Amino acid sequence: MYLRHTIRKKDGKAHRYWRLVRSVRVGRRVIQQTVAQLGELDEAGRVEARALARRLIGGPEQAQLFDDGSADLTVPIRLKGIRIERSRQFGDVYLALALWRGVGLEELCERLLPIGKESIAWAKMAAVLVAARFCEPSSELHIAEDWYRRTALSDLLQLGDEEVNKDRLYRGLDHLLAHKVDLEAHLSQRCGELFAVENEVLLYDVTSTYFEGQAAANPQAQRGYSRDHRPDCKQVCIALVVTFDGFPLGYEVFAGNTHDSRTLQTIVATMEARHGMLGRVWITDRGMASAGNLAWLRQTGRRYIIGAPKSELKKFASELARPDGWRTVHEGVEVKLTRHPETEEIVILCRSADRRSKERAMHDKFSRRIEEALERLTARIARSKKRVDPTMVNRQIGRILQQNQRSAARFTIMLEPDGCPAGCRLSVVYNTAFDDWAALSEGAYLLRSNITDWSDQQLWKAYIQLTQAEAAFRIQKDQLNVRPIWHQREDRVQSHILVCFLAFVLWKSLEMWQSRAGLGNSPRTVLEELARIQSQDVVLPTATHGQIRLRCVTQPDAAQAALLDRLGIALPKRMRLAEHELPRLARTA
Repeated sequence: MYLRHTIRKKDGKAHRYWRLVRSVRVGRRVIQQTVAQLGELDEAGRVEARALARRLIGGPEQAQLFDDGSADLTVPIRLKGIRIERSRQFGDVYLALALWRGVGLEELCERLLPIGKESIAWAKMAAVLVAARFCEPSSELHIAEDWYRRTALSDLLQLGDEEVNKDRLYRGLDHLLAHKVDLEAHLSQRCGELFAVENEVLLYDVTSTYFEGQAAANPQAQRGYSRDHRPDCKQVCIALVVTFDGFPLGYEVFAGNTHDSRTLQTIVATMEARHGMLGRVWITDRGMASAGNLAWLRQTGRRYIIGAPKSELKKFASELARPDGWRTVHEGVEVKLTRHPETEEIVILCRSADRRSKERAMHDKFSRRIEEALERLTARIARSKKRVDPTMVNRQIGRILQQNQRSAARFTIMLEPDGCPAGCRLSVVYNTAFDDWAALSEGAYLLRSNITDWSDQQLWKAYIQLTQAEAAFRIQKDQLNVRPIWHQREDRVQSHILVCFLAFVLWKSLEMWQSRAGLGNSPRTVLEELARIQSQDVVLPTATHGQIRLRCVTQPDAAQAALLDRLGIALPKRMRLAEHELPRLARTA
């Protein structure tokens, strides 16, 4: 990554706009891809970013950890013997630990996990687990045997490489899980203070994550509808609640064969017990829109916006056909408000031009597949020199329609007697009612709500924010590797998901921090860039004091310095060595 600038003249004054770019190979070409727009890097932007950084991670580190006591030491150096040793990744774990402390998790874990007879504080092991999941997701075995020794966490946490092993990490998981409720309650309050996150509107969705192995010791590991397209594997379902801005508030884990609709009442009651009920608006998709759930929400006075199944559109065919009452709320999106004939709920009818094009293309695609398959079947029957078995032909027809269900209702297919050698022929009739309804309903969907004091635009925009919950699942699966689950015990699975949840809190905190600093919303790019900043031991042979070892942090390059400046982070230049690492003469200097 490197810096590029563009000069633009406006009102007789030249403005220099900076951006971070990286080279990306596309086929045989290498193009420059913009990572973040840095603007003019003016003083006002830097001040705003630093103010947020101070609220999040405090001022630059001044602790003894970054003061090795050698600032005033003057000795002659033998240049021939100078060498560099012990290079470790510093920038990404430094940022992870700063976020861990900034959202108050270090202080909370120290309070919840007091030091007992163990030699290593469990709060430090929790920091290692979450930082590893945040920076380089991997198993506990990989953390202990490879990742930890490649990073500067041993210096930042004052925790030696040999003190982090897989058994201690597993026990750290066990200790952390007992405090899930306290962790969620703390994060809700702390992140509201940092980012002005409001949790009146709650977005709720369910996903699944699968196991490698039989997971025989976990009763929640069951086979069910797999969002990961792994029906061959057992899974658990995760129900996640996020704020309107996408910040996670809490989650619950259900058995893998639990239907989405059976999770709603549990989640609503659990979240309201932790965060309060007054003023809450629940937004979720059509998987939770069972008649029982909607009746329960109405009877208990809870406000909601819920997507409805596509099949309910037919109840409002006349409203869809009427041209009046539609209002544009977004480019290519129109909505209309009406009333549900049975419950008197507010119904928001929506139609999207992009969605219409997509659904029409899908109908056309599956119709062509059915037509081509029927042509091949008809040709085979015509070529047959002996009577065909009608049962076998009907099975083939059923298989064709099953594989192309989206357009199956368009065709009425019958097997009629015929005087040809095969003894029958196919008769295909197109269902015009299907085409008429497709032309009316393509691109349309409906929402149900009991909120009467919001406009149609507010209702639609609130529901569209449900993409924040979907994005949270994508990040946890693709960036934080919540899947697959290798643990076999139920408590360890719960702990694994909790660590992924806490890592996502750090991820979202960094994303919101970036956004406010004008650096886009790609935490992985920032982490990868800062991971190149290393800590190294500079070994200096002296003429009078033997050998001096200085643990230094490499100087950021121009692009890294711009990122750090925009975020308001000041990296330390040196770190203190542990007592046992100091040479005897250096300790007495």
